[in-house]
Amino acid sequence: MLIVGVILFALGITFSIALHEAGHMWTARKLGMKVRRYYIGFGPKIFSFRRGETEYGLKAIPAGGFCDIAGMTQHDELAPDEVDRAMYKQKTWKRLVVMSGGIAMNFVLGLALVVVLAVGWGLPNLNQPPETQLGPTSCVSDQRQDGTLAECDENVAGPAEAGGLREADLVTAVGGVPVETWSEFQAQTRAHDGPVDYTVERDGQTLTVTVVPEPVQRLVQNQDGTTSTVTVGAIGVVPDYYAPTQYNVLSAIPASFAFTGDLMVESVKGLAQLPSKVGDLWTAVTGGERADDTPISVVGASVIGGQAAERGLWEMFVLLLISLNFFLGIFNLLPLLPLDGGHMAVTIYEKIRNTLRIRRGEPVGGPVDYMKLMPLTYVVIVIGGAFMLLTLTADIINPIKIF
Repeated sequence: MLIVGVILFALGITFSIALHEAGHMWTARKLGMKVRRYYIGFGPKIFSFRRGETEYGLKAIPAGGFCDIAGMTQHDELAPDEVDRAMYKQKTWKRLVVMSGGIAMNFVLGLALVVVLAVGWGLPNLNQPPETQLGPTSCVSDQRQDGTLAECDENVAGPAEAGGLREADLVTAVGGVPVETWSEFQAQTRAHDGPVDYTVERDGQTLTVTVVPEPVQRLVQNQDGTTSTVTVGAIGVVPDYYAPTQYNVLSAIPASFAFTGDLMVESVKGLAQLPSKVGDLWTAVTGGERADDTPISVVGASVIGGQAAERGLWEMFVLLLISLNFFLGIFNLLPLLPLDGGHMAVTIYEKIRNTLRIRRGEPVGGPVDYMKLMPLTYVVIVIGGAFMLLTLTADIINPIKIF
């Protein structure tokens, strides 16, 4: 099922890319421009066919796509029937519509998936509590070979409840060791087989609560891929979380727009943090621990999507696709060539420049010479390619594990 899930998610990414390029194609055609080619993928061609004046095809490397519109720049060679339909000769608003068409498709697909998520599983709260804030307490039990927990007597208080830990406590240290993530909390708890002090924040106060972990059996994965059983300490508590809110078809619409706005804000924050994550990625590649908030490649995203599908967590599968589409749309808005946002920035510059020239009684200027922008474009391509290679390497050598 893992392989099936990975393939399904990869197909979801491919569909997102295809829809992005289709947005450019549909708007260009509608506004009278000629679309020469519409391809999904890069590299060697697998197949192609022609319908009307457009060649459609699939290439071997499913890492993107392109829509070849006649006359995207003045350097483009034009056939006689393309001269008047060249993109760079069109009005500014038409060029901007075509350039933003792909981005719009990603946002539309993302919003549609949000509605599906709202009706099918519910929308999560993006403002989750801190990782080490405690949720409900329970009794403890051993883990079976299939990964599930054995039943235990719910009428018997677990170590956490018996020791005095409460739901909503924020744990800041275990046994004097500071903890900030749930994995750190678990690691410190499992290492103890006797009384251990938990430092918690409760109602504005810092308290120390002593708990005696109970020895239980847990499965661990070995380096060779096999699993074995070890005895660790457990106290019977889960992290706090806000349960998703489910909607009917009508109430899902306004809720989906609100959720989309929140998710876009988070996507912008994530995009702004990308440069600061290079060091964390390099640490992961060179043998250090892989942080959960480091960027992932399409390979890493597909593997995580496959893991979610394998465990039947389709809501996580859909949410990951949603996040990918919003991030792809926002990323393409960056005013850098060769991204859509870079072409839009050039078009807006030409409009402002020509408006000022007309006010001064001067003739309008010619199209921006893209050849002069090539050095900057190459810099963006090299940096972007290096970052993609780094994330891909990290996903292969030291992948993020969500289960």
